[in-house]
Amino acid sequence: MSVLHLLGTAGEGGAETYFVDLVLALAGDGVAQAVALRPHPVREQAMRAAGVAVETFGFGGPVDLLTRRKVAGFARAQNVTVALAWMNRAARHTPKGPWSRIGRLGGYYNLKYYAGFDFLVANTEDIAEWVVGQGWPAGNVAYIPNFAQAPAEAMPADRALLDTPAEAPLLLAMGRLHEAKAHDVTLNALTRLPEAYLWIAGAGPEEARLKALAIALGVSSRVRFLGWRNDPSALYRAADVCVFPSRFEPLGNVVIQAWAHGLPVAAAASQGPSALIREGEDGLLVPIDDPEALAAAVRRLLDDPMLRIRLAQNGLDRVETDFSQGAVVAQWRDLFARFGAG
Repeated sequence: MSVLHLLGTAGEGGAETYFVDLVLALAGDGVAQAVALRPHPVREQAMRAAGVAVETFGFGGPVDLLTRRKVAGFARAQNVTVALAWMNRAARHTPKGPWSRIGRLGGYYNLKYYAGFDFLVANTEDIAEWVVGQGWPAGNVAYIPNFAQAPAEAMPADRALLDTPAEAPLLLAMGRLHEAKAHDVTLNALTRLPEAYLWIAGAGPEEARLKALAIALGVSSRVRFLGWRNDPSALYRAADVCVFPSRFEPLGNVVIQAWAHGLPVAAAASQGPSALIREGEDGLLVPIDDPEALAAAVRRLLDDPMLRIRLAQNGLDRVETDFSQGAVVAQWRDLFARFGAG
């Protein structure tokens, strides 16, 4: 009996990264699994290296009539007991069968894609409450957070390779180059922090606009657009402050990851970060779309080493108590056992 994970996107983002992290963590804990993916050589290799059975499928639009049938055949061959759909596209292609269907929600998704599913898992308490508010039976919804971990062997990225002075305060912004992530707010804040450098790690449709904005603001010489990176731990370890000004963020996995790496965080008070961060205890919160306030929060952190240390330590404590890999994997194992898998 095994768990089949379905991921219907070939994109790069926080959900896709965490998909890999969770599958590998479950594999390390002995959970029998298989994975149905859109073609993605890096993810395929990571799964196979962990001993997880992998098959790729089209996961196309509404006219794709083959993926669901092919996934069903793969599921039967893998003796699947639970099919776990990650996001809407995967849910649309999750076939009915002698297995239970569970949807994993990382946002306020359209629940029409999960009609007929047996259970939903939300990665924030607010999303779980929202699902119940939409009429889903409360007994068929659970909150299981994301976990975060910092590999002990991860070394800081070499600043010199990215033309960044060793002594300069370094800000790190992680996330897709999308309007929702508000990287433009960080660029505007940088104009008020003349000694600081900024690394932006991510890819997306806003790249050209953001690069043009950096030039227009006169900060381009202090900004490094890193693109999509497969070494996030090295970036977290190299930075002094993590900035996370997202306009809309159901969770804020970047906050948890920064905590795990002992990096202080200044974030916008959007839904996810404001639910995670205890203001002044394990991070600083600022109003959404307020570059002046973001710059002021960063300035507080840069000017007060003891504040940075206190927030970083409290963040590490939060990960240990609420977002550790062991605790989260145990919750997933309990859920799978409820449906006869794992």
